[in-house]
Amino acid sequence: MGASRLRGWGGVGTMAVLCALALAFVLLLPRTLAAHHHHAPDQAGQQLAEGSQVRAGACEDAEAQNQTLAPSGADGPAIDAIKARQGAKRKLIVGVDQNSYRWGYRNPNTEGARLEGFDIDLVHRIAQDVLGDPDAVQFKAIPTNQRIPAIQDGRVDMVVRTMTITCDRLGQVAFSAPYFKTGQQVLAPKSSAVTGYNGSLAGKKVCTAAGSTAYAKLAADKKSGTLPASTDISTTVPNQLDCLVRLQLGEADAVVTDGALAASQAAQDPTVELKGAPFTTEYYGVAMKKDATDLVRRVNRVLVAYRASGWQASYDTWLSATLGRDSSASRPPAPQYLRTS
Repeated sequence: MGASRLRGWGGVGTMAVLCALALAFVLLLPRTLAAHHHHAPDQAGQQLAEGSQVRAGACEDAEAQNQTLAPSGADGPAIDAIKARQGAKRKLIVGVDQNSYRWGYRNPNTEGARLEGFDIDLVHRIAQDVLGDPDAVQFKAIPTNQRIPAIQDGRVDMVVRTMTITCDRLGQVAFSAPYFKTGQQVLAPKSSAVTGYNGSLAGKKVCTAAGSTAYAKLAADKKSGTLPASTDISTTVPNQLDCLVRLQLGEADAVVTDGALAASQAAQDPTVELKGAPFTTEYYGVAMKKDATDLVRRVNRVLVAYRASGWQASYDTWLSATLGRDSSASRPPAPQYLRTS
């Protein structure tokens, strides 16, 4: 992969330039990915819950948030609309990141700066199932704070972009079953006095992505007094990688983001490191329109097969070097399916 060339200031600078140029237009990526259309049974040990995906009083913690529609291979209005696209436009339109190292990023060491990563592998698997071709994808680079509007406006069919399932977001979009477990962590220079999500953040400027769960957590904790009142959380950016640049330029003292993303950024720049343990439990899901129930069910069926064959290989390729082969993140989370009457 030539990952060493991506580390440090030079690697981030190269990626930032590529990202700025690419954000202005739709990303089309030809890639051959060995993927197979599975019709696997639902995973053993799955849990069933009564009701709809968002129920009053039921969305209180991460486990409740993860309840989703049962898998199905049946087509419906959302899938029919995708399949009805003609010619070169007959593609799955997916919002992704292109600057999150090892998740969804343009690798400058490949021909054409190919889009690669853990999220990208999953997108190809979904395209294989829905359209019979893993490369039948139109990628759109979506900033963190535009993920939900892009879905609601119909600019994309779905977003696969390290997007945490939350109660607030469940009121705006629908989510698949979770495909990854993570938690918020602090990233700071190795020489920093910051030790984690604690009093050492007093008087420090903390950077987060606008619209992220990290910012929501910091704002809530500062209001409740859990976070020191002197912590400055006013620095927000459209894309999470921009926080790493702010950190390198001395415009921020620390970054708060998903530990999975922070570990990848630490791999890019050896002068920074994770500080302290994760202080939340969060799960990534594929986000779609609230009424796209057939598409949600189809993605959930894809995930059943992907957990059985494909997920682990992708994790080992992209994430094991930074997150470990035996960590809590190294196995796919189990689904919880709603029982509908």
